[in-house]
Amino acid sequence: MRSSRVSPLSVQLFLTDLLITPIGLYIATYLRSVLPFGRSGALPTEVTTLPWPVYLVAILSWSVALVLNDVYNPERVLRWFNEAGRVIWSSIVATILMAGFIYLTYREISRLQFIYFFIVNLGLLLLYRAILRIYYRLVGRTRPGVRNRILILGAGELGQRVAQVIEDHSRWGYNLVGFLDDDPEKLGQQFQGLQVLGNILDVQQVVSDKKVDEVWVALPIWALDRINLVMTELERLPVRIKIIPDYFSMALVRANAEVLGGIPIIGLRDPVIVGPVRWLKRAFDVIVGSILLLLSSPVMLAAAILIRMDSPGNVLFKQKRVGENGRIFEMLKFRTMKVGAEEELEQIAEITDDGAVIHKRPDDPRVTRVGKFLRRYSLDELPQLFNVLKGDMSLVGPRPEMPWLVDRYDSWQRKRFAVPQGITGWWQINGRSDKPMHLNTDDDLYYVYNYSLWLDIQILLRTPWVVIRGKGAF
Repeated sequence: MRSSRVSPLSVQLFLTDLLITPIGLYIATYLRSVLPFGRSGALPTEVTTLPWPVYLVAILSWSVALVLNDVYNPERVLRWFNEAGRVIWSSIVATILMAGFIYLTYREISRLQFIYFFIVNLGLLLLYRAILRIYYRLVGRTRPGVRNRILILGAGELGQRVAQVIEDHSRWGYNLVGFLDDDPEKLGQQFQGLQVLGNILDVQQVVSDKKVDEVWVALPIWALDRINLVMTELERLPVRIKIIPDYFSMALVRANAEVLGGIPIIGLRDPVIVGPVRWLKRAFDVIVGSILLLLSSPVMLAAAILIRMDSPGNVLFKQKRVGENGRIFEMLKFRTMKVGAEEELEQIAEITDDGAVIHKRPDDPRVTRVGKFLRRYSLDELPQLFNVLKGDMSLVGPRPEMPWLVDRYDSWQRKRFAVPQGITGWWQINGRSDKPMHLNTDDDLYYVYNYSLWLDIQILLRTPWVVIRGKGAF
């Protein structure tokens, strides 16, 4: 929910973080002078005392890191674990930035004092946010006079979805008062815990009685002619009006609005990961991918030799896959099947009762002896590091699927292509091949909606253990 108006809670968090950082540095300075750790034990106060420019560098480093990592964006920190992950990653980045500044300017700071600062400041940032969440859960939602009171026009599917989003974001300054809808059967009923207070033409009276600040129009496309009536009814009242167009069900994940020459434009298939966050992900892919390619080159060479000795055919197998936003590319793998295996796919694939396609099975007769070993430990995926360096794939993301399987997808399943497809992902570390296609997509969408670089790092760190176990790989 983006708005030109900055959320009061975002401002509050930002200003509080500006205050917490120097407090954290002061506490770390005090701890270094009293705790008997390190080679020299507790240091004298005159040694640990820092000049004010160091405090300024600390404030700037943490502020930049927190802002760039979207810690103040309601969409990115809706759940506590999303917020905690972003704060932790921001603190790591801030520490690196500050260490660089200090190395070039003021080297007299104790390394142990620096570590104290990282721990204390991170703890204060997380503690403050935890207290705020508890406060808004117990008190904030009922506190009068500090929130935007919103009335939703339309209690249909779109209106209920908007109500749920507003409720999830309530601590950022939103408070729902109810619905208006022209369907007489809905009058007096409750949806998402809110009552339908009347029909749409009652909007003026309800706005006055309920002291509404904003009216959000969430009507289906066929009912948008009612907007003119709403505008006429509200033109004498100091209330803001926002319109939610009924196009979001057609979007891959989220619809992004922009204005070009005064014309509003809604993007339905825009990438989820954009701007500096995308550049950071790409840089991470190139750097880590290059390192992994270098480290795995002996294993890849051995695998290539074994494949040639085991069965005739090429070492590498190229297969068309669907990438980000539906783009087709050629994915590389070590060949694990006999030549001509794709022609036998229809004999192997199974269709479940609910229409899902299962094209991988543990007893697949097309897989070679070496291929079984490579698959068990996912060594056949190593050539995809070249796809990562080329930009066709990412290290982490939903698995790129074959076009004929994508043709069988429902609309909701296609949302998995809103991000770059990856070698490993949330699904791979939570089940791998032993889950059928329609359950894989649920895990992929979790990654899409909760993406962060910190989540990528967590997945990469957990992947080796899953690969070693070989569970669900065939």
